[in-house]
Amino acid sequence: MLQKYGYTHLSAGDLLRDERKRPGSQYGELIENYIKEGEIVPVEITISLLKRAMDQTMAANSQKNKFLIDGFPRNEDNLQGWNKTMDGKADVSFVLFFDCDNEICIGRCLERGKSSGRSDDNRESLEKRIHTYLQSTKPIIDLYERMGKVRKVDASKSVDEVFEKVVQIFDKEG
Repeated sequence: MLQKYGYTHLSAGDLLRDERKRPGSQYGELIENYIKEGEIVPVEITISLLKRAMDQTMAANSQKNKFLIDGFPRNEDNLQGWNKTMDGKADVSFVLFFDCDNEICIGRCLERGKSSGRSDDNRESLEKRIHTYLQSTKPIIDLYERMGKVRKVDASKSVDEVFEKVVQIFDKEG
């Protein structure tokens, strides 16, 4: 679907997990410890991975200059790091916010954990992640909301209903 609108999907979490597994990575163990504890990886690491992925994508095809960055920024430090590193290089058009009840999120992640192999798909890590979200990420969502840049989706609905709402948002935002 994103290709239809010209976006390249970059998942901060996937980039971190891939870097964690990369042989010889200087950040692998550090990333693993942060993820396991449900904490936010230092901004310098995440931004360097995002910027590298964006640069590689645009080097391969200069027309691919629109990105959906999944799971970032997650706190004030992330936001400041993004603004400092990407100032004049990238603009945030809007924030797609999937709003969902904590228990529904936990249930879905525990179900995913049966086959994902992710070290953070367990109740203890998930509860830590929710605490981190409320303390660190929610204020960033609120900031973007005050700027009129949040597009909210009720993610407690069915997959089809959520997808339809996302399509509506992308049809409107381009």
